[in-house]
Amino acid sequence: MNWIISKLRRAVTDESGAVTVDWVVLTAAVVVLAIGAISVLDGQISSLVSSISTELQYSNVTGG
Repeated sequence: MNWIISKLRRAVTDESGAVTVDWVVLTAAVVVLAIGAISVLDGQISSLVSSISTELQYSNVTGG
């Protein structure tokens, strides 16, 4: 019975997984910020692409 308590105590005081938790939280924050930036810029990028497409469609491009 003492070995169970010893292993449980060692598992509770072990901090080797703390770095993993930090990286998971940091990665989640980066993903959330990226999704936020994409959602904010989405309308502006679509407008820009449409504008460029219209210009290219009606421009007089000659090679040569």
